[in-house]
Amino acid sequence: MRQGVVWAAFCLWALICPLLPVYSHGSVRIGLKKRPLDFNNMRTARIAQMQGKIGGGVLSKYHGFDDPDGEYVSLKNYLDAQYFGEIGIGTPPQNFTVVFDTGSSNLWVPSSKCYFSIACFFHNKYKARLSSTYTKIGRPGEIHYGSGSISGFFSQDNVEVGSLVVKDQVFIEATREGSLTFALAKFDGIMGLGFQGISVGNATPVWSTMLQQGLLHEELFSFWLNRNPNANEGGEIVFGGVDKRHFRGKHTFVPVTQAGYWQFRMGDFLISNQTTGVCEGGCSAIVDSGTSLIAGPTLVVTQINHAIGAEGIVSMECKEVVSQYGNMMWDLLVSGVLPSKVCSQIGLCMASPAIRTVVEKEKMEPVEEVGDVVFCNACEMIAVWIQSQLKQMKTKDKVLRYVTELCGSLPSPMGESVIDCTSVANMPNITFIIGDKAFDLTPDQYILRTGDGSATVCLSGFTALDVPPPKGPLWILGEIFMGVYHTVFDFGDLRIGFAEAA
Repeated sequence: MRQGVVWAAFCLWALICPLLPVYSHGSVRIGLKKRPLDFNNMRTARIAQMQGKIGGGVLSKYHGFDDPDGEYVSLKNYLDAQYFGEIGIGTPPQNFTVVFDTGSSNLWVPSSKCYFSIACFFHNKYKARLSSTYTKIGRPGEIHYGSGSISGFFSQDNVEVGSLVVKDQVFIEATREGSLTFALAKFDGIMGLGFQGISVGNATPVWSTMLQQGLLHEELFSFWLNRNPNANEGGEIVFGGVDKRHFRGKHTFVPVTQAGYWQFRMGDFLISNQTTGVCEGGCSAIVDSGTSLIAGPTLVVTQINHAIGAEGIVSMECKEVVSQYGNMMWDLLVSGVLPSKVCSQIGLCMASPAIRTVVEKEKMEPVEEVGDVVFCNACEMIAVWIQSQLKQMKTKDKVLRYVTELCGSLPSPMGESVIDCTSVANMPNITFIIGDKAFDLTPDQYILRTGDGSATVCLSGFTALDVPPPKGPLWILGEIFMGVYHTVFDFGDLRIGFAEAA
């Protein structure tokens, strides 16, 4: 009888084991929830951005990208984030829904002492008096998101992440939140997974504290984001290992080039297997789980918009440069003049300023020099576009017509570019070269759909972001890219890995 029970138990074990996720010893899996993309929320975010109420284009404060002195450029907006998970803070644990964000490093949640921010009335708040492991710190802390911010004070308590208990973790109790951004958000707070070097107040990130306390066997974590809109499971993050069920083949690893963000060096960027001419010499890129979109240089996003038929703002200045100076620019480029020198030689640029978005004129003060700046910026983009077409051995007339069409596809200052849903099947593949390997995105993978039936709206998954050299050009690979490619963040070997998601 006893042998029969043992044999039955063995058979049950053998049946169940192949169905279980494969983790390393000392790892924990956190299931992620996914909410549908909300076009109205995205549009509200863009409107507020244009009015200067909240942080700009794509999410948080990335230090040191818009000048060498360490100022910031706002890159994303948390209203776009779709994936959330749950953590607990205190003893007994108080539950909070958070964005696991590889683009920042602090943990913050609303405080019970948040009295005057509308956002705090719609989200869970941390109550220090209810926790037996709370330790007061009280030092003020503030995190900026463009022109919006959260502020509060530092506290210390245990943080429960899955089955792990991270002891004495320092975090921010937010007593003030940007009313629009965080009032509309579907999450309570943010748990940063970046490096300590970009942490406000030099607070140790939760991820680093896990490692210091020996809670994980491997110094890495991995993301799988489920892009199936009908699936119950939104995805998962595994701290200390990977789930082999969620990727195919082997990961392609590239080294981290700046230990602050999860930043690496990316190769060329292709549309229908044709180079865009921007990243042939390499571009910086950041993998960012806190935003849904992919952000890149305006002159490339414009080419994408044109290729997929996205409607953008028509720039008369851009078309005027093509009309008046196109032939001259063609001749200079054919003669071997570099695109970066063309505009100064024809007198549209005084020097060689960094390429910026032509539509920035919407945000500029109406001073006398603004017109010159707009024409200069347009010229610099046009020079790169013509150079890219020259390499394809196209005729001058054909190239100038194409460039004029690109002028009509410049990204809207509102950020979103609407697509005809019936034409998605005919759109080109977009390719990133990472570690000498091509990573393709098909139209179904880079087009966002929101709404149902006849109310369905299709949006381009690309948005414009311009960071000047030497920090840029810069790409932000958000949830769209991570949904297609399972991503490993290897802290021990300072590298990032991508494999086809399963």
